[in-house]
Amino acid sequence: MLQSVQKGFLVGLKTTWTLGKVIFPVTLIVSLLQYTPVLPWVISLITPLMNIIGLSGDAAIPIVLGNLLNLYAGIGAILTLDLTVKEVFIIAVMLSFSHNLLIESGVALKVGVKLWVILAVRIGLAFFSALIINLVWKGGSEMARYGFIPQNETELTGWGAMLLDGLQKAALGIFQLALIVIPLMIAIQILKDLKWLAVFSKWMAPVTRMLGMKENTSTTLAAGLLFGLAFGAGVMIQAVKEDGVSKKDVTLAFIFLVACHAVVEDTLIFIPLGIPVLPLLLIRLGVAIVLTLAVAYFWRRADLSKRKEATYEH
Repeated sequence: MLQSVQKGFLVGLKTTWTLGKVIFPVTLIVSLLQYTPVLPWVISLITPLMNIIGLSGDAAIPIVLGNLLNLYAGIGAILTLDLTVKEVFIIAVMLSFSHNLLIESGVALKVGVKLWVILAVRIGLAFFSALIINLVWKGGSEMARYGFIPQNETELTGWGAMLLDGLQKAALGIFQLALIVIPLMIAIQILKDLKWLAVFSKWMAPVTRMLGMKENTSTTLAAGLLFGLAFGAGVMIQAVKEDGVSKKDVTLAFIFLVACHAVVEDTLIFIPLGIPVLPLLLIRLGVAIVLTLAVAYFWRRADLSKRKEATYEH
Protein backbone atom coordinates (compact mmCIF):
# COMPACT_ATOMS: atom_id res chain seq x y z
CA MET A 1 0.00 0.00 0.00
CA LEU A 2 2.84 2.41 0.92
CA GLN A 3 4.46 1.75 -2.45
CA SER A 4 1.17 2.52 -4.20
CA VAL A 5 0.84 5.79 -2.25
CA GLN A 6 4.43 6.80 -3.11
CA LYS A 7 3.97 5.93 -6.79
CA GLY A 8 0.60 7.73 -6.88
CA PHE A 9 2.12 10.79 -5.19
CA LEU A 10 4.91 10.95 -7.79
CA VAL A 11 2.40 10.48 -10.62
CA GLY A 12 0.26 13.23 -9.05
CA LEU A 13 3.23 15.60 -8.92
CA LYS A 14 4.13 14.76 -12.53
CA THR A 15 0.51 15.27 -13.63
CA THR A 16 0.31 18.57 -11.73
CA TRP A 17 3.54 19.70 -13.42
CA THR A 18 2.28 18.63 -16.87
CA LEU A 19 -1.11 20.31 -16.41
CA GLY A 20 0.43 23.28 -14.62
CA LYS A 21 2.53 24.02 -17.71
CA VAL A 22 -0.80 24.66 -19.45
CA ILE A 23 -2.73 26.39 -16.67
CA PHE A 24 0.03 28.75 -15.47
CA PRO A 25 0.83 30.46 -18.80
CA VAL A 26 -2.83 30.48 -19.89
CA THR A 27 -3.95 32.12 -16.62
CA LEU A 28 -1.11 34.65 -16.78
CA ILE A 29 -1.57 35.51 -20.49
CA VAL A 30 -5.37 35.84 -20.27
CA SER A 31 -5.02 37.91 -17.09
CA LEU A 32 -2.64 40.33 -18.85
CA LEU A 33 -4.65 40.41 -22.09
CA GLN A 34 -7.57 41.84 -20.15
CA TYR A 35 -5.61 45.11 -19.88
CA THR A 36 -4.93 45.31 -23.65
CA PRO A 37 -7.26 46.16 -26.56
CA VAL A 38 -6.97 42.58 -27.94
CA LEU A 39 -9.32 40.73 -25.58
CA PRO A 40 -12.07 43.40 -25.51
CA TRP A 41 -12.04 43.37 -29.35
CA VAL A 42 -12.43 39.56 -29.54
CA ILE A 43 -15.12 39.65 -26.85
CA SER A 44 -17.14 42.31 -28.72
CA LEU A 45 -17.16 40.09 -31.84
CA ILE A 46 -18.41 36.99 -30.00
CA THR A 47 -20.78 38.61 -27.46
CA PRO A 48 -23.96 38.29 -29.63
CA LEU A 49 -23.45 34.49 -29.89
CA MET A 50 -22.69 34.17 -26.18
CA ASN A 51 -25.82 36.13 -25.27
CA ILE A 52 -28.01 33.44 -26.89
CA ILE A 53 -26.86 30.94 -24.26
CA GLY A 54 -26.91 33.39 -21.36
CA LEU A 55 -23.21 34.22 -21.26
CA SER A 56 -21.21 37.43 -21.52
CA GLY A 57 -18.59 37.80 -24.27
CA ASP A 58 -15.81 37.03 -21.77
CA ALA A 59 -17.10 33.46 -21.52
CA ALA A 60 -15.85 32.76 -25.05
CA ILE A 61 -12.27 32.69 -23.73
CA PRO A 62 -12.55 29.65 -21.38
CA ILE A 63 -14.87 27.86 -23.83
CA VAL A 64 -12.40 28.18 -26.73
CA LEU A 65 -9.34 27.33 -24.58
CA GLY A 66 -11.13 24.40 -22.91
CA ASN A 67 -12.15 22.93 -26.26
CA LEU A 68 -8.80 23.38 -27.97
CA LEU A 69 -6.63 22.48 -24.95
CA ASN A 70 -8.33 20.93 -21.91
CA LEU A 71 -10.51 21.58 -18.86
CA TYR A 72 -7.56 22.95 -16.92
CA ALA A 73 -6.87 25.61 -19.56
CA GLY A 74 -10.56 26.56 -19.49
CA ILE A 75 -10.53 26.77 -15.69
CA GLY A 76 -7.31 28.80 -15.83
CA ALA A 77 -9.13 31.33 -18.00
CA ILE A 78 -12.24 31.37 -15.75
CA LEU A 79 -10.04 32.26 -12.75
CA THR A 80 -9.14 35.56 -14.43
CA LEU A 81 -12.71 36.64 -15.26
CA ASP A 82 -15.52 38.30 -13.29
CA LEU A 83 -18.50 36.02 -13.98
CA THR A 84 -21.78 35.21 -12.20
CA VAL A 85 -22.39 31.80 -10.59
CA LYS A 86 -24.88 31.00 -13.37
CA GLU A 87 -22.33 31.85 -16.07
CA VAL A 88 -19.61 29.73 -14.43
CA PHE A 89 -22.07 26.83 -14.08
CA ILE A 90 -23.11 27.05 -17.75
CA ILE A 91 -19.44 27.15 -18.83
CA ALA A 92 -18.66 24.20 -16.53
CA VAL A 93 -21.50 22.12 -18.01
CA MET A 94 -20.48 23.05 -21.58
CA LEU A 95 -16.83 22.19 -20.94
CA SER A 96 -17.71 18.94 -19.16
CA PHE A 97 -19.39 17.81 -22.41
CA SER A 98 -16.97 19.41 -24.86
CA HIS A 99 -13.27 19.80 -23.98
CA ASN A 100 -9.84 18.66 -25.14
CA LEU A 101 -11.36 17.96 -28.56
CA LEU A 102 -8.02 17.52 -30.35
CA ILE A 103 -6.62 14.78 -28.09
CA GLU A 104 -9.86 13.03 -27.11
CA SER A 105 -11.15 12.91 -30.70
CA GLY A 106 -7.83 11.29 -31.62
CA VAL A 107 -8.49 8.61 -28.98
CA ALA A 108 -11.93 8.00 -30.48
CA LEU A 109 -10.42 7.52 -33.94
CA LYS A 110 -7.85 5.04 -32.58
CA VAL A 111 -10.61 2.97 -31.00
CA GLY A 112 -12.58 3.01 -34.27
CA VAL A 113 -15.30 5.63 -33.67
CA LYS A 114 -16.11 8.06 -36.49
CA LEU A 115 -14.87 11.61 -35.91
CA TRP A 116 -18.10 13.34 -37.00
CA VAL A 117 -20.12 11.30 -34.45
CA ILE A 118 -17.93 12.39 -31.52
CA LEU A 119 -17.76 16.07 -32.58
CA ALA A 120 -21.50 16.29 -33.29
CA VAL A 121 -22.41 14.71 -29.94
CA ARG A 122 -19.96 16.72 -27.84
CA ILE A 123 -20.46 20.18 -29.38
CA GLY A 124 -24.21 19.59 -29.74
CA LEU A 125 -24.58 18.60 -26.07
CA ALA A 126 -22.53 21.61 -24.94
CA PHE A 127 -24.71 24.19 -26.71
CA PHE A 128 -28.04 22.42 -26.10
CA SER A 129 -27.33 22.08 -22.35
CA ALA A 130 -26.32 25.77 -22.16
CA LEU A 131 -29.59 26.82 -23.84
CA ILE A 132 -31.70 24.68 -21.49
CA ILE A 133 -29.91 25.86 -18.30
CA ASN A 134 -30.20 29.48 -19.39
CA LEU A 135 -33.95 29.10 -19.98
CA VAL A 136 -34.74 27.01 -16.88
CA TRP A 137 -32.48 28.48 -14.16
CA LYS A 138 -33.50 31.96 -13.06
CA GLY A 139 -31.03 32.28 -10.16
CA GLY A 140 -27.23 32.42 -9.91
CA SER A 141 -26.93 36.16 -10.56
CA GLU A 142 -24.41 36.72 -7.72
CA MET A 143 -20.74 37.02 -8.63
CA ALA A 144 -18.75 33.77 -8.45
CA ARG A 145 -15.91 33.52 -5.92
CA TYR A 146 -13.06 31.20 -6.88
CA GLY A 147 -11.81 29.38 -3.78
CA PHE A 148 -8.43 30.88 -2.79
CA ILE A 149 -8.41 33.32 -5.71
CA PRO A 150 -8.85 36.86 -4.35
CA GLN A 151 -11.32 39.21 -5.99
CA ASN A 152 -9.91 42.49 -7.27
CA GLU A 153 -11.64 45.20 -5.26
CA THR A 154 -9.51 48.05 -6.68
CA GLU A 155 -8.46 49.07 -10.17
CA LEU A 156 -4.92 47.93 -10.94
CA THR A 157 -2.55 50.53 -12.37
CA GLY A 158 0.87 49.88 -13.90
CA TRP A 159 2.19 46.77 -15.64
CA GLY A 160 4.06 45.70 -12.49
CA ALA A 161 0.84 45.43 -10.46
CA MET A 162 -0.96 43.71 -13.35
CA LEU A 163 1.87 41.18 -13.77
CA LEU A 164 1.96 40.48 -10.03
CA ASP A 165 -1.82 39.97 -9.98
CA GLY A 166 -1.60 37.53 -12.93
CA LEU A 167 1.26 35.59 -11.32
CA GLN A 168 -0.67 35.34 -8.05
CA LYS A 169 -3.80 34.02 -9.78
CA ALA A 170 -1.75 31.52 -11.82
CA ALA A 171 0.19 30.26 -8.77
CA LEU A 172 -2.94 29.85 -6.64
CA GLY A 173 -4.66 28.06 -9.53
CA ILE A 174 -1.78 25.50 -9.64
CA PHE A 175 -1.87 25.10 -5.85
CA GLN A 176 -5.58 24.26 -5.90
CA LEU A 177 -5.02 21.89 -8.82
CA ALA A 178 -2.33 20.02 -6.83
CA LEU A 179 -4.67 19.68 -3.83
CA ILE A 180 -7.13 17.80 -6.06
CA VAL A 181 -4.90 15.97 -8.56
CA ILE A 182 -2.31 14.44 -6.16
CA PRO A 183 -4.85 12.66 -3.85
CA LEU A 184 -6.78 11.58 -6.95
CA MET A 185 -3.69 10.01 -8.57
CA ILE A 186 -2.85 8.21 -5.31
CA ALA A 187 -6.39 6.75 -5.24
CA ILE A 188 -6.18 5.71 -8.90
CA GLN A 189 -2.77 4.06 -8.35
CA ILE A 190 -4.18 2.06 -5.41
CA LEU A 191 -7.14 0.99 -7.60
CA LYS A 192 -4.73 -0.16 -10.31
CA ASP A 193 -2.40 -2.05 -7.96
CA LEU A 194 -5.25 -3.82 -6.16
CA LYS A 195 -6.74 -4.85 -9.54
CA TRP A 196 -10.00 -3.15 -8.60
CA LEU A 197 -10.52 -1.91 -12.15
CA ALA A 198 -11.32 -5.51 -13.15
CA VAL A 199 -13.79 -5.74 -10.24
CA PHE A 200 -15.37 -2.42 -11.22
CA SER A 201 -15.69 -3.76 -14.79
CA LYS A 202 -17.73 -6.71 -13.47
CA TRP A 203 -19.96 -4.32 -11.55
CA MET A 204 -20.43 -2.35 -14.77
CA ALA A 205 -21.64 -5.42 -16.74
CA PRO A 206 -25.38 -5.03 -15.86
CA VAL A 207 -25.20 -1.30 -16.65
CA THR A 208 -23.49 -2.09 -19.95
CA ARG A 209 -26.29 -4.51 -20.89
CA MET A 210 -28.96 -1.98 -19.89
CA LEU A 211 -27.36 0.60 -22.20
CA GLY A 212 -27.62 -1.81 -25.16
CA MET A 213 -24.02 -3.06 -25.22
CA LYS A 214 -22.49 -6.50 -24.73
CA GLU A 215 -20.73 -7.31 -21.43
CA ASN A 216 -17.28 -7.26 -23.07
CA THR A 217 -17.65 -3.46 -23.37
CA SER A 218 -17.63 -3.03 -19.57
CA THR A 219 -13.83 -2.60 -19.24
CA THR A 220 -13.85 0.18 -21.86
CA LEU A 221 -16.76 1.85 -20.07
CA ALA A 222 -15.11 1.46 -16.64
CA ALA A 223 -11.76 2.89 -17.83
CA GLY A 224 -13.43 5.92 -19.39
CA LEU A 225 -15.66 6.57 -16.38
CA LEU A 226 -12.77 6.38 -13.90
CA PHE A 227 -9.83 7.83 -15.84
CA GLY A 228 -11.39 9.84 -18.68
CA LEU A 229 -10.92 9.60 -22.43
CA ALA A 230 -7.35 10.93 -22.47
CA PHE A 231 -5.99 9.40 -19.21
CA GLY A 232 -7.81 6.10 -19.80
CA ALA A 233 -6.94 5.91 -23.50
CA GLY A 234 -4.36 3.14 -23.10
CA VAL A 235 -6.70 0.96 -21.05
CA MET A 236 -9.58 1.56 -23.46
CA ILE A 237 -7.61 0.83 -26.64
CA GLN A 238 -6.21 -2.36 -25.08
CA ALA A 239 -9.67 -3.42 -23.89
CA VAL A 240 -11.12 -3.01 -27.38
CA LYS A 241 -8.30 -5.15 -28.83
CA GLU A 242 -8.35 -7.89 -26.17
CA ASP A 243 -12.10 -8.11 -25.52
CA GLY A 244 -13.17 -8.02 -29.18
CA VAL A 245 -15.66 -5.19 -28.71
CA SER A 246 -17.83 -4.60 -31.81
CA LYS A 247 -17.85 -1.28 -33.68
CA LYS A 248 -21.47 -0.72 -32.62
CA ASP A 249 -20.70 -1.30 -28.93
CA VAL A 250 -17.56 0.84 -28.89
CA THR A 251 -19.50 3.66 -30.60
CA LEU A 252 -22.27 3.43 -27.99
CA ALA A 253 -19.65 3.33 -25.21
CA PHE A 254 -17.99 6.47 -26.56
CA ILE A 255 -21.32 8.27 -26.94
CA PHE A 256 -21.93 7.55 -23.25
CA LEU A 257 -18.38 8.52 -22.26
CA VAL A 258 -18.19 11.81 -24.18
CA ALA A 259 -21.14 12.94 -22.07
CA CYS A 260 -19.90 11.41 -18.82
CA HIS A 261 -16.24 10.44 -18.32
CA ALA A 262 -13.64 10.88 -15.56
CA VAL A 263 -16.57 11.36 -13.19
CA VAL A 264 -14.40 11.87 -10.11
CA GLU A 265 -11.72 14.16 -11.53
CA ASP A 266 -13.90 16.20 -13.91
CA THR A 267 -16.34 16.89 -11.06
CA LEU A 268 -13.79 17.68 -8.33
CA ILE A 269 -11.74 20.13 -10.41
CA PHE A 270 -14.76 22.47 -10.63
CA ILE A 271 -15.05 22.78 -6.82
CA PRO A 272 -12.62 25.76 -6.60
CA LEU A 273 -14.92 27.68 -8.98
CA GLY A 274 -17.59 27.85 -6.26
CA ILE A 275 -20.39 26.18 -8.26
CA PRO A 276 -22.71 23.31 -7.19
CA VAL A 277 -20.90 20.20 -8.49
CA LEU A 278 -23.57 17.58 -7.66
CA PRO A 279 -26.05 19.00 -10.22
CA LEU A 280 -23.15 19.10 -12.70
CA LEU A 281 -22.50 15.37 -12.16
CA LEU A 282 -26.20 14.46 -12.30
CA ILE A 283 -26.71 16.42 -15.55
CA ARG A 284 -23.76 14.61 -17.17
CA LEU A 285 -24.89 11.17 -15.96
CA GLY A 286 -28.53 11.72 -16.89
CA VAL A 287 -27.73 13.01 -20.37
CA ALA A 288 -25.26 10.14 -20.97
CA ILE A 289 -27.84 7.47 -20.04
CA VAL A 290 -30.74 9.00 -22.02
CA LEU A 291 -28.61 9.70 -25.12
CA THR A 292 -27.03 6.22 -25.17
CA LEU A 293 -30.39 4.47 -24.68
CA ALA A 294 -31.91 6.55 -27.50
CA VAL A 295 -29.06 5.83 -29.93
CA ALA A 296 -29.08 2.10 -29.01
CA TYR A 297 -32.85 1.97 -29.57
CA PHE A 298 -32.71 3.58 -33.03
CA TRP A 299 -29.66 1.48 -33.95
CA ARG A 300 -31.62 -1.71 -33.09
CA ARG A 301 -34.59 -0.48 -35.14
CA ALA A 302 -32.31 0.18 -38.11
CA ASP A 303 -30.70 -3.29 -37.79
CA LEU A 304 -34.12 -4.97 -37.61
CA SER A 305 -35.25 -3.04 -40.67
CA LYS A 306 -32.15 -4.12 -42.61
CA ARG A 307 -32.66 -7.77 -41.60
CA LYS A 308 -36.30 -7.67 -42.70
CA GLU A 309 -35.33 -6.19 -46.07
CA ALA A 310 -32.67 -8.89 -46.51
CA THR A 311 -35.28 -11.60 -45.67
CA TYR A 312 -37.78 -10.23 -48.21
CA GLU A 313 -35.08 -10.09 -50.90
CA HIS A 314 -34.24 -13.79 -50.34
